[in-house]
Amino acid sequence: MGNVPQKPQQNSQSAQQDDDDEQQQSTTTTTTTFTCEICIEPVILPNKKFKNSNRCVHPFCTDCMIKYIQVKLDDNVSDIKCPAITCDHSLEPLSCRPKIGHQLFDKWCDVLCESAVLGFDRVYCPNRDCSALVVNECGGEGNLKRCVCPNCKKPFCFRCKVPWHAGYRCEESGEMRDRNDIAFGVLSERNQWMRCPMCRHCVELVKGCAIVRCRCGIEFCYKCGKKVDHHWCNCRRSSTLCMWLFHLCIVILVLWPFFLLFTAITRKTHH
Repeated sequence: MGNVPQKPQQNSQSAQQDDDDEQQQSTTTTTTTFTCEICIEPVILPNKKFKNSNRCVHPFCTDCMIKYIQVKLDDNVSDIKCPAITCDHSLEPLSCRPKIGHQLFDKWCDVLCESAVLGFDRVYCPNRDCSALVVNECGGEGNLKRCVCPNCKKPFCFRCKVPWHAGYRCEESGEMRDRNDIAFGVLSERNQWMRCPMCRHCVELVKGCAIVRCRCGIEFCYKCGKKVDHHWCNCRRSSTLCMWLFHLCIVILVLWPFFLLFTAITRKTHH
Protein backbone atom coordinates (compact mmCIF):
# COMPACT_ATOMS: atom_id res chain seq x y z
CA MET A 1 0.00 0.00 0.00
CA GLY A 2 2.86 2.40 0.59
CA ASN A 3 6.62 2.67 -0.06
CA VAL A 4 8.91 0.53 2.03
CA PRO A 5 10.91 2.77 4.43
CA GLN A 6 14.68 2.91 3.63
CA LYS A 7 15.86 4.16 7.03
CA PRO A 8 16.75 0.80 8.55
CA GLN A 9 18.93 0.02 5.51
CA GLN A 10 20.87 3.26 5.98
CA ASN A 11 21.39 2.44 9.62
CA SER A 12 22.69 -0.98 8.64
CA GLN A 13 25.17 0.55 6.18
CA SER A 14 26.30 3.11 8.78
CA ALA A 15 26.82 0.43 11.38
CA GLN A 16 28.87 -1.63 8.93
CA GLN A 17 31.00 1.41 8.08
CA ASP A 18 31.60 2.07 11.77
CA ASP A 19 32.69 -1.52 12.24
CA ASP A 20 35.12 -1.19 9.32
CA ASP A 21 36.55 2.07 10.72
CA GLU A 22 36.94 0.55 14.16
CA GLN A 23 38.65 -2.51 12.72
CA GLN A 24 41.01 -0.30 10.67
CA GLN A 25 41.77 1.85 13.70
CA SER A 26 42.47 -1.27 15.75
CA THR A 27 44.78 -2.55 13.03
CA THR A 28 46.60 0.83 12.87
CA THR A 29 46.97 0.91 16.64
CA THR A 30 48.43 -2.59 16.57
CA THR A 31 50.94 -1.70 13.87
CA THR A 32 51.97 1.60 15.50
CA THR A 33 52.52 0.24 18.99
CA PHE A 34 55.72 -1.36 20.28
CA THR A 35 57.06 -2.55 23.62
CA CYS A 36 60.13 -0.76 24.98
CA GLU A 37 62.86 -3.27 25.88
CA ILE A 38 63.96 -1.13 28.84
CA CYS A 39 60.74 -0.29 30.68
CA ILE A 40 58.68 -3.13 29.09
CA GLU A 41 55.78 -0.76 28.48
CA PRO A 42 53.69 -0.41 25.29
CA VAL A 43 54.54 2.83 23.47
CA ILE A 44 52.74 4.53 20.59
CA LEU A 45 54.67 5.61 17.49
CA PRO A 46 56.03 7.77 16.00
CA ASN A 47 56.82 10.44 18.60
CA LYS A 48 57.95 8.10 21.36
CA LYS A 49 60.36 5.82 19.52
CA PHE A 50 64.03 6.69 19.86
CA LYS A 51 66.06 6.81 16.64
CA ASN A 52 69.84 6.51 16.49
CA SER A 53 70.31 8.07 13.06
CA ASN A 54 70.69 5.21 10.55
CA ARG A 55 73.12 3.17 12.62
CA CYS A 56 70.69 0.81 14.35
CA VAL A 57 66.97 0.42 15.05
CA HIS A 58 65.75 -1.00 18.37
CA PRO A 59 62.47 -0.70 20.28
CA PHE A 60 63.44 1.85 22.93
CA CYS A 61 61.25 4.71 24.07
CA THR A 62 62.56 8.25 24.24
CA ASP A 63 62.07 8.64 28.00
CA CYS A 64 64.14 5.56 28.81
CA MET A 65 66.91 6.59 26.42
CA ILE A 66 67.12 10.06 27.95
CA LYS A 67 67.57 8.51 31.40
CA TYR A 68 70.11 6.06 29.99
CA ILE A 69 72.17 8.87 28.42
CA GLN A 70 71.93 10.93 31.62
CA VAL A 71 73.35 8.07 33.71
CA LYS A 72 76.23 7.52 31.27
CA LEU A 73 77.12 11.22 31.26
CA ASP A 74 77.07 11.31 35.07
CA ASP A 75 79.75 8.59 34.91
CA ASN A 76 81.75 10.74 32.41
CA VAL A 77 81.23 8.25 29.58
CA SER A 78 81.57 10.05 26.27
CA ASP A 79 81.22 7.12 23.86
CA ILE A 80 77.71 5.93 24.79
CA LYS A 81 76.86 2.53 23.32
CA CYS A 82 73.43 1.38 22.25
CA PRO A 83 71.72 -0.34 25.24
CA ALA A 84 70.79 -3.36 23.12
CA ILE A 85 72.70 -6.43 24.29
CA THR A 86 73.67 -7.64 20.81
CA CYS A 87 74.41 -4.15 19.38
CA ASP A 88 77.84 -2.55 19.38
CA HIS A 89 76.92 0.77 17.73
CA SER A 90 77.49 4.09 19.45
CA LEU A 91 74.82 6.72 19.86
CA GLU A 92 75.17 9.71 17.56
CA PRO A 93 74.99 12.97 19.59
CA LEU A 94 73.72 15.08 16.69
CA SER A 95 70.91 12.69 15.86
CA CYS A 96 69.94 12.47 19.54
CA ARG A 97 69.93 16.25 20.01
CA PRO A 98 66.24 16.88 19.09
CA LYS A 99 65.10 14.26 21.62
CA ILE A 100 67.37 14.84 24.65
CA GLY A 101 67.13 18.63 24.92
CA HIS A 102 69.75 21.40 24.93
CA GLN A 103 70.93 21.02 28.52
CA LEU A 104 71.73 17.31 28.24
CA PHE A 105 73.26 17.82 24.81
CA ASP A 106 75.58 20.55 26.14
CA LYS A 107 76.66 18.23 28.95
CA TRP A 108 77.36 15.53 26.39
CA CYS A 109 79.53 17.97 24.44
CA ASP A 110 81.46 18.86 27.61
CA VAL A 111 82.15 15.19 28.36
CA LEU A 112 83.29 14.65 24.76
CA CYS A 113 85.62 17.63 25.05
CA GLU A 114 87.10 16.34 28.30
CA SER A 115 87.68 12.89 26.84
CA ALA A 116 89.40 14.44 23.81
CA VAL A 117 91.98 16.18 26.05
CA LEU A 118 92.27 13.33 28.54
CA GLY A 119 95.98 12.89 27.90
CA PHE A 120 96.78 16.57 28.51
CA ASP A 121 97.30 18.48 31.74
CA ARG A 122 94.15 20.59 32.10
CA VAL A 123 92.33 22.81 34.57
CA TYR A 124 89.19 24.91 34.71
CA CYS A 125 89.44 28.68 34.96
CA PRO A 126 88.90 29.67 38.65
CA ASN A 127 86.90 32.73 37.59
CA ARG A 128 83.28 32.03 38.62
CA ASP A 129 81.91 33.85 35.59
CA CYS A 130 84.06 31.84 33.19
CA SER A 131 85.00 28.25 34.27
CA ALA A 132 86.44 27.55 30.81
CA LEU A 133 88.57 24.47 30.24
CA VAL A 134 92.25 25.40 29.80
CA VAL A 135 94.68 22.80 28.44
CA ASN A 136 98.44 22.81 28.89
CA GLU A 137 99.59 22.23 25.32
CA CYS A 138 103.23 23.13 26.03
CA GLY A 139 104.00 20.07 28.15
CA GLY A 140 106.17 20.14 31.24
CA GLU A 141 103.58 18.94 33.72
CA GLY A 142 103.97 20.63 37.10
CA ASN A 143 106.20 23.43 35.81
CA LEU A 144 103.50 25.73 34.46
CA LYS A 145 102.32 28.35 36.94
CA ARG A 146 101.09 31.68 35.63
CA CYS A 147 98.78 31.53 32.64
CA VAL A 148 95.99 33.65 31.16
CA CYS A 149 92.55 32.22 30.45
CA PRO A 150 91.87 32.49 26.69
CA ASN A 151 88.18 33.10 27.40
CA CYS A 152 88.03 35.76 30.15
CA LYS A 153 91.67 36.98 29.72
CA LYS A 154 92.30 36.87 33.50
CA PRO A 155 95.56 35.44 34.91
CA PHE A 156 95.50 32.47 37.26
CA CYS A 157 97.85 29.86 38.70
CA PHE A 158 97.75 26.63 36.72
CA ARG A 159 99.32 24.65 39.57
CA CYS A 160 97.10 25.60 42.53
CA LYS A 161 94.01 26.48 40.41
CA VAL A 162 93.34 29.89 41.97
CA PRO A 163 93.54 33.49 40.65
CA TRP A 164 97.14 34.53 40.11
CA HIS A 165 98.93 35.17 43.42
CA ALA A 166 101.53 37.70 42.32
CA GLY A 167 104.60 37.75 44.55
CA TYR A 168 103.54 34.68 46.55
CA ARG A 169 104.33 31.01 46.30
CA CYS A 170 101.62 28.43 45.64
CA GLU A 171 101.67 27.19 49.23
CA GLU A 172 101.12 30.77 50.41
CA SER A 173 98.29 31.59 48.02
CA GLY A 174 95.66 30.19 50.39
CA GLU A 175 96.61 32.71 53.07
CA MET A 176 95.92 35.73 50.86
CA ARG A 177 92.66 37.32 51.85
CA ASP A 178 93.47 41.03 52.08
CA ARG A 179 93.33 43.32 49.06
CA ASN A 180 96.54 45.02 50.22
CA ASP A 181 98.38 41.70 50.17
CA ILE A 182 97.40 41.17 46.55
CA ALA A 183 98.46 44.72 45.60
CA PHE A 184 101.82 44.27 47.35
CA GLY A 185 102.34 40.93 45.60
CA VAL A 186 101.76 42.57 42.21
CA LEU A 187 104.26 45.33 43.11
CA SER A 188 106.94 42.88 44.27
CA GLU A 189 106.52 40.80 41.11
CA ARG A 190 106.77 43.89 38.93
CA ASN A 191 109.99 45.04 40.64
CA GLN A 192 111.34 41.48 40.81
CA TRP A 193 111.93 41.58 44.55
CA MET A 194 113.17 38.39 46.15
CA ARG A 195 111.79 36.89 49.35
CA CYS A 196 113.94 35.61 52.19
CA PRO A 197 113.72 31.80 52.33
CA MET A 198 113.49 31.94 56.13
CA CYS A 199 111.23 34.85 57.19
CA ARG A 200 109.62 35.43 53.74
CA HIS A 201 110.17 39.20 53.87
CA CYS A 202 110.85 40.94 50.57
CA VAL A 203 114.38 42.19 49.89
CA GLU A 204 115.35 44.61 47.13
CA LEU A 205 118.85 44.50 45.66
CA VAL A 206 119.81 47.84 44.15
CA LYS A 207 123.36 46.87 43.16
CA GLY A 208 126.28 44.82 44.37
CA CYS A 209 126.83 41.16 45.14
CA ALA A 210 124.03 38.66 44.49
CA ILE A 211 124.54 37.16 47.98
CA VAL A 212 122.47 39.32 50.33
CA ARG A 213 121.78 39.24 54.05
CA CYS A 214 118.23 39.58 55.34
CA ARG A 215 117.36 41.39 58.54
CA CYS A 216 116.72 38.01 60.15
CA GLY A 217 120.41 37.18 59.65
CA ILE A 218 120.06 34.64 56.84
CA GLU A 219 122.22 34.95 53.74
CA PHE A 220 120.64 33.90 50.48
CA CYS A 221 121.21 34.18 46.75
CA TYR A 222 119.20 36.95 45.12
CA LYS A 223 119.20 35.07 41.80
CA CYS A 224 117.75 31.72 42.88
CA GLY A 225 116.37 32.63 46.32
CA LYS A 226 118.12 29.75 48.12
CA LYS A 227 119.96 29.90 51.42
CA VAL A 228 123.75 29.94 51.04
CA ASP A 229 126.68 28.88 53.22
CA HIS A 230 130.04 30.63 53.30
CA HIS A 231 128.94 33.23 50.78
CA TRP A 232 128.62 30.68 47.97
CA CYS A 233 125.67 29.47 45.89
CA ASN A 234 125.47 26.43 43.65
CA CYS A 235 123.61 28.36 40.95
CA ARG A 236 126.81 30.35 40.33
CA ARG A 237 129.02 27.28 40.05
CA SER A 238 128.78 26.84 36.28
CA SER A 239 129.30 30.53 35.53
CA THR A 240 132.19 30.74 38.03
CA LEU A 241 133.88 27.68 36.50
CA CYS A 242 133.65 29.19 33.03
CA MET A 243 135.13 32.42 34.35
CA TRP A 244 138.05 30.57 35.98
CA LEU A 245 138.75 28.69 32.75
CA PHE A 246 138.68 31.93 30.80
CA HIS A 247 141.18 33.55 33.19
CA LEU A 248 143.39 30.48 33.05
CA CYS A 249 143.50 30.64 29.26
CA ILE A 250 144.49 34.31 29.40
CA VAL A 251 147.28 33.53 31.86
CA ILE A 252 148.59 30.74 29.65
CA LEU A 253 148.55 32.95 26.56
CA VAL A 254 150.42 35.70 28.41
CA LEU A 255 153.03 33.41 29.94
CA TRP A 256 153.54 31.20 26.87
CA PRO A 257 156.06 33.52 25.09
CA PHE A 258 158.10 33.82 28.28
CA PHE A 259 158.09 30.05 28.60
CA LEU A 260 159.35 29.66 25.06
CA LEU A 261 162.05 32.29 25.67
CA PHE A 262 163.14 30.61 28.89
CA THR A 263 163.35 27.26 27.12
CA ALA A 264 165.47 28.71 24.33
CA ILE A 265 167.89 30.38 26.77
CA THR A 266 168.22 27.18 28.77
CA ARG A 267 169.10 25.15 25.64
CA LYS A 268 171.64 27.78 24.55
CA THR A 269 173.31 27.74 27.94
CA HIS A 270 173.65 23.96 27.86
CA HIS A 271 175.33 24.11 24.48
